[in-house]
Amino acid sequence: MSERVAVRKTYKLFIGGKFPRSESGRSYLVQSSNVSLASRKDARDAVVAARAAVKGWAGATAYNRGQILYRAAEMLEGRREQFVALGIPGDEVDAAVDRWVWYAGWADKLPQVYGGANPVAGPYFNISAPEPTGVVAVVAPERPALLGLVSVIAPAIVSGNTVVVAASPSEPLAAVTLAEVLATSDLPGGVVNILTGAITETAPTLAAHMDVNAIDLTGVTDTELATELEVKAAENLKRVLRPAPTEQDWSADPGLARMTSLLETKTVWHPKGV
Repeated sequence: MSERVAVRKTYKLFIGGKFPRSESGRSYLVQSSNVSLASRKDARDAVVAARAAVKGWAGATAYNRGQILYRAAEMLEGRREQFVALGIPGDEVDAAVDRWVWYAGWADKLPQVYGGANPVAGPYFNISAPEPTGVVAVVAPERPALLGLVSVIAPAIVSGNTVVVAASPSEPLAAVTLAEVLATSDLPGGVVNILTGAITETAPTLAAHMDVNAIDLTGVTDTELATELEVKAAENLKRVLRPAPTEQDWSADPGLARMTSLLETKTVWHPKGV
């Protein structure tokens, strides 16, 4: 009897809440699995899906967004051993679960901390309130594959933004497996979109795209590429989060800067009395 040939798993992209193959039909081998190699058209399709999801996600209550992020933590905890089997340390999976919970708790607190009434001279109420920026493109950090990924996705979406993520090309299995978690976490389709493959192919398309409002370059380690992406982002005045000058400690307290950097402030006036 001939020896059985194992069937390789094929990991697909995550766009609009679905798992399509790359329109180019390309893939590359990672840990004996086929991983989709996203094209520029895939990146554009992901932006379309993210834009379509903005209204519903930004319009959801902060409480609802927090509950969905907490559900993502629950589902990730339940699949802990699957991530460990991919080579991700158990303590990193635990930290990623805790990171989801931490950001979930901020969902209904951001408006209280970064909004409020402003003192004015006149018979008016003057109120400032934080609002999401819109569609955010993210270049995920190379490592840690899971904790770093969660640490750039969660702060972007907790306030109502939607994201298109260019995942780590060398460690993509954490990203596509996280996509499977998010697909079962009540997250509306299009809020998170994940592209695998070459950063040099997808990131320039995202940086230049006129329907992307901000870009997070955290995972860009090539200074020339970072400069190129910033120049492209300037075409429509995107908000740019530059890569940290030194290696980040993703296990440290994340603070609020990553959330607040992806917020806009709306100020309204309202007359007092009759």
